[in-house]
Parts: sequence; structure tokens; C-alpha cells
Amino acid sequence: MKKPKIKLTLIEQKGHMGCHHGHRIGDTFDFDTDRGKLCPMAMHVAFPYIDILRYGGTLPSRPDGSIVFCCPDADVINVFRIEMEE
Repeated sequence: MKKPKIKLTLIEQKGHMGCHHGHRIGDTFDFDTDRGKLCPMAMHVAFPYIDILRYGGTLPSRPDGSIVFCCPDADVINVFRIEMEE
């Protein structure tokens, strides 16, 4: 089974501070080639979602079908969208 490509995009920042890792809205990361560029705190949250998707599972999605998660930094609250590219 070929694993789908996973793309993560920063779509919103809800906290009262800028990202400590320097991420900005619109930044996009390819899980396979850019994972070292993504903040470790965000990657820690993203990995279980990515693992489920890559091995054929499904996740609850928003009404528009998107899958989103937040980084755990309460000062920043970066919101990322996960997309699969077959």
C-alpha cells in the first residue's frame, strides 16, 4: 500500500503572541520532506492524525471536510489544516 502524501498548512493564529518557532499563516509543510522545519510541539500533535491517515484510517472532519488541529502553545495557538495528496 502506497502511503499518501500529507501536507500541513498554517491557516490561523488565535493566541496573543507570534509563533515562537516563526511560523506564519500560509506556511505549508510536506510531511515527508519538511518535517524538520515544523515546530516540534505542532509535530507532536500532528503525528497521530498523520499516522491514522497514512494507514487508511479516517478522522472526524469539519463540515467542509477539512481536518484541523492546534499546536499546544497557549500563547500562540497555531491552527493547521491537514490535507492528503494521493
